[in-house]
Amino acid sequence: MSADSRSQAAGAGLTGLVAWIKAVFRLPNDDPRKTLAVALVLCLACSMVVSATAVSLRPLQERKAALALKSEIVKVAGLGSAEVGLDAAFAQIETRLVDLDSGSFVEGVDVLSYSYRDAAKDSSASTALDDADPAGLSRRPDRMPVYLVRDAGQLETIILPIYGAGLWSTMHGLLALAPDGRTVKSLTFYEQRETAGLGSEVAGESWLSEWPGKVLLDASGEPVIEVVKGTVDASAANAQHRVDGLSGATLTSNGVTNLMRFWLGPQGYGPFLATVSGRERG
Repeated sequence: MSADSRSQAAGAGLTGLVAWIKAVFRLPNDDPRKTLAVALVLCLACSMVVSATAVSLRPLQERKAALALKSEIVKVAGLGSAEVGLDAAFAQIETRLVDLDSGSFVEGVDVLSYSYRDAAKDSSASTALDDADPAGLSRRPDRMPVYLVRDAGQLETIILPIYGAGLWSTMHGLLALAPDGRTVKSLTFYEQRETAGLGSEVAGESWLSEWPGKVLLDASGEPVIEVVKGTVDASAANAQHRVDGLSGATLTSNGVTNLMRFWLGPQGYGPFLATVSGRERG
């Protein structure tokens, strides 16, 4: 069909629709056909308004989300300061992209515009995990951003985005490590929809305050961190590798253990963490 023919057909269809609407509205008010048609037109009009609003607001929502993430990165890096300002504080953080399989930095890519969430949905930019999926990701992005904080040129903090399945939601967080790549400096979960008052405490300051100083890997580099059921025996030999469980939220606690071990392991940041200290030493 030619372009002219398609245009004529579309015009004829629109004319027919307008004629049908006029005919319907000439029907008596108590005619069920008119009632149904009016409801249909109202639903269609409302759906168009909602869709248009969602599309128009999407850029604003994306900018708001990016700003919130930047704020969380600055916070977990320990650089938050009202005097300095968010942009100035974030400018002190080096943003890099890491190839997870090799553990090496990826050059020539605009890291700030990279989205690991979008990459996870792209089969050409992610890897299917199949059965080896303790964190419940389905697909793992092949590349992930990392954030490095330096003091006088020396690496002070490594910040890793982490995420994985909880009971009801995918929990997204940021893990700040000491330069040894093993010891926790700070942790935050900035996005989660776990059970209010139970699993939602994964984002609570009280529970997150238990993490600094915990050692995530053993001497061989194997992830051994675990969120236990109940409380940690401080006198136990493995206490440095254990964190108190979330009361009444066993599955959320297990989700944190699983996502931590995944992202610190060989399919996650393991290759990067195994070399980052040596790389920084030159």
